[in-house]
Amino acid sequence: MKKIFFLILLLFVAVSYSQVEDKFGMDKLFQAGTISITIGGDFIVTGSFPALITERVDQFITRIYNETKSNLVRTTTDPELLNRLQEELEDYSLREIKLKRSSGETLILDLQKFRLNGDFSNNPYLKNDDVIIFPPNDLERNFFTIEGAVNSPGKFYYSEGDNLQDAFELSGGINKAYENVNVVDIYRLSYDGQNMNIVKSDIQSQTPLERGDRIVVVADETQKKEFSVLVVGEVNSPGKIPITKNSTSLKDIIDMSGGLRETASLKRARLYSGNSAKILLEKQFGFNLEENPELFNAELNARFLLFEDMLMYRMSNITEEDTNYFFIENQLRVLSEGSSFNLLGLDDPDTQLKNYIVHDGDILLIPQRKKTVFVFGQIPSPGHIDFKEGYDYKYYIDKAGGLGEFSDDEVMIIKGDTRNWIPAEDENVTIEEGDYIWVPKDPVRTFDFYMRRLSNYLSIVGPIATIILLIIQIQK
Repeated sequence: MKKIFFLILLLFVAVSYSQVEDKFGMDKLFQAGTISITIGGDFIVTGSFPALITERVDQFITRIYNETKSNLVRTTTDPELLNRLQEELEDYSLREIKLKRSSGETLILDLQKFRLNGDFSNNPYLKNDDVIIFPPNDLERNFFTIEGAVNSPGKFYYSEGDNLQDAFELSGGINKAYENVNVVDIYRLSYDGQNMNIVKSDIQSQTPLERGDRIVVVADETQKKEFSVLVVGEVNSPGKIPITKNSTSLKDIIDMSGGLRETASLKRARLYSGNSAKILLEKQFGFNLEENPELFNAELNARFLLFEDMLMYRMSNITEEDTNYFFIENQLRVLSEGSSFNLLGLDDPDTQLKNYIVHDGDILLIPQRKKTVFVFGQIPSPGHIDFKEGYDYKYYIDKAGGLGEFSDDEVMIIKGDTRNWIPAEDENVTIEEGDYIWVPKDPVRTFDFYMRRLSNYLSIVGPIATIILLIIQIQK
């Protein structure tokens, strides 16, 4: 038994020793493959760092960047500071990077191009004592821009020797969605910014670029876009319906969505033109949110809504008492920008309804026909009551349990299609399916309420009585 135990112990020691020896050997091998690289210039961190002889420049820079970013983010919890750090961490150039060898050789690297085209001449292997120097990332002065029919328009770091083809490469090339792209306009300012020259070039040319050039790849904007209208509700095939830019009619949309169901409420259909931000920014202020995504934020939208309110108030003659009501109405106008349609006349050849043109982003809502009247307020059993043709509001209130103990006499009919409030006693009101009946509560008046009212009356009567007495005294 002791021999067996001794053999097991000996085997354990041998294995442990071999593992230590192997680890030591691997460490020596790792150390043998380690080189020293220095980073200088305008990068997020500078100094000398270890690297492997198998690392290329881009791999090494990416590793150092990620390690530095991870250390900074891990020690920061303030969201605002994190955002600021993120912006600063991204503020370095991948172009015109100098790689100085210990042999005296200097290479100019363009890692941005390497990441686009995989040209390893811009991403060589590292050697011991290499020095990587990043240029100042002055995009305010050292830049060119390219817009128009390219895949990734934007602002790019200008590198000495850049030409038009470099600009195309950095911007992802010509966007194939555009047709007949042949000409490029290069807008070039003088040094003092007072004069501008327009250089016209063929897209195949290698026209040299200068700092500050603004390139526009000329092309008619393609209209092959995802124009659509969302149809919701009582149609046979609801969903997103493809449309043309500005020639698809309301009748076309209903037909393309499979037609109306028998349960469709033709009187209460509604076409919404979008939400408040989209309406304000795109239709009323002419902004395109797809081209200007930075405009789509809550704070800016709130400012536009406030601005719209102020514009509406500026020339008005409404009183202070009417302000709250007008505010509600104006917000509803801005938020919906919708139009109600009575689709009963959709097939009438004399109506223009079927020719109404819908637009991209519109929402057509066709609700289900309600064969009920909804009664609510001061009644025992609020809810839906089956609609009966020709019956007045009293019938529906009785069906809902009658008037409550604290109900008010001023019962209102709210029309289901227009939401118009009409006194129930109006002889011209006709209750229709989908309408609402509102039974308000008679306000409870406490003793304090009447005392305050009396006090208000006395505060008015008192001065008047005083004036009358003074007049009488003067006339004596």
